Amino acid sequence: MHTVAVLALDGVVPFDLSAPIDTFGRARLPDGRPAYRVRVCSPSASGEVSAGAFTVRAPYGLEALAEADTIILPGVADPRAPLPIGVAEALRDAAARGTRIASVCVGAFLFAETGLLDGLRATTHWIAAGELAERYPKVTVDPNVLYVDNGRFLTSAGAAAALDMCLHMIRGDHGSAVAAQAARMSVMPLEREGGQAQFIVHELPPTPAGATLEPVLAWLEDNCAREVTLEQIAARAGMSPRTLNRRFREQTGTTPLRWLHRARVRRAQYLLESTAYPVERIAAQTGFGSPTAFRECFRKVAGTSPQGYRRAFRSGYQVGATGVRAGAGVGAEVGAGAAAGATVGK
Repeated sequence: MHTVAVLALDGVVPFDLSAPIDTFGRARLPDGRPAYRVRVCSPSASGEVSAGAFTVRAPYGLEALAEADTIILPGVADPRAPLPIGVAEALRDAAARGTRIASVCVGAFLFAETGLLDGLRATTHWIAAGELAERYPKVTVDPNVLYVDNGRFLTSAGAAAALDMCLHMIRGDHGSAVAAQAARMSVMPLEREGGQAQFIVHELPPTPAGATLEPVLAWLEDNCAREVTLEQIAARAGMSPRTLNRRFREQTGTTPLRWLHRARVRRAQYLLESTAYPVERIAAQTGFGSPTAFRECFRKVAGTSPQGYRRAFRSGYQVGATGVRAGAGVGAEVGAGAAAGATVGK
């Protein structure tokens, strides 16, 4: 039987720990037998580790890593803390034997600390992606996907993405039928539409205090629903289009067009969350020339379609064409979702 060892370090994040335990533990083969043997292990001599509000006692030590077919690295409260003695060596030894290793959320920091992710793509929670990339420059960090599969080494984004990654592994091990049943038990779609990008808060690029473009940026944000040309923006700023482009890059790190697109997408996200307006109306209200242009730009920035975003984030009450109405709750449908390329980087 395939053995999964979940490594619990001090400060382990409870959801990161329990999600793989539950997902692999519930997986059943067609004849009803368990698909996996799950073991929780710890480097602590007593087996006890803090999990924030409570304490976990792991029944196995690091020797369980040597016997595992798959090792899961949950995130910890302080991912910058040094690895306990023996952990990095045990993980590198397991990798040398061909063991599959996967991290959950900021568990990617623990994984990267071993050096095993050097030269590979990886992901983590979007809010920690920048720090992971800075701390481990040999790792190519992709903050937009739910998980990355490099073959034997996998990394997943924020907590819920652990479920996506585990289901992906189950499907690879035992086929779609077993994975689909595990998804149903977790009340999850087998594949989710879109990647992590749809959850990122897309703030507009900051400008330094006292920057010369501040009045222009405020005007642009107030008028992002209008058709605005580069020449109009330049005239508003009192400079040539060429100078405007240069100043924009200096002060915002991007171009006027990209800044404007991001401002429009932010407004569209609000309308998708809080209204029942059709996509065509939102496209017009946010300054896009056509619904097609809106959909293309929205997917490029948010990583999913406007309708996919609305299904995931719309509120219980929405403003419709005739006033406020109760909106239906959005439930996850069990079954195949979007193509795997939308959710996973390989």
